[in-house]
Amino acid sequence: METYIIGITGASGSAYALRISDALLESGAALRVVATDTGRRVLEYETGVSLERWAGERPNAALEDNADLFSPLASGSRQFAGMVVAPCSMSTLGRLACGVTTDLLTRAADVMLKQRRPLLLVPRETPLTSIHLQNMLTLSQCGATILPAMPAFYHHPRTADDLVSFVAGRALDCLGVENHLYQRWREEP
Repeated sequence: METYIIGITGASGSAYALRISDALLESGAALRVVATDTGRRVLEYETGVSLERWAGERPNAALEDNADLFSPLASGSRQFAGMVVAPCSMSTLGRLACGVTTDLLTRAADVMLKQRRPLLLVPRETPLTSIHLQNMLTLSQCGATILPAMPAFYHHPRTADDLVSFVAGRALDCLGVENHLYQRWREEP
């Protein structure tokens, strides 16, 4: 069973983390979830979902303590299939671009980069400053995939859920995880 790391920061867009996580679990994967304090608060504010309750209801999802740098997530010797940070705040993006790892979430992402394992960052910010863009370029050059939360409209979405599923499906595509979360270009429904 493949194990993925899900990072949740304090940017808006917590629904992306939940959709990506649930889809990975449905694919048969296991999850290690790490969230910043603000990430937990934003998730509950935006979705009404407690991260502790969400993880407690899913047997293959383990919730990590963001302050625990002794966690297996902090070690390059542990083999994880990939990591998704969704949503990824500009603060987290900036720390990663500078190699500053002050908590488990940023350390786990840094490990993914140094071990050349898949790291997907889903920033949800607009507009972007030159600093944000430079940080994204730096991380892309280091091997991260930058997947902005920018849904398409060619599939004629009818609900916000359709837009969230599009971004989540694209994230799974980047991880090589088969999914049917969105209608692909010129694919029959």
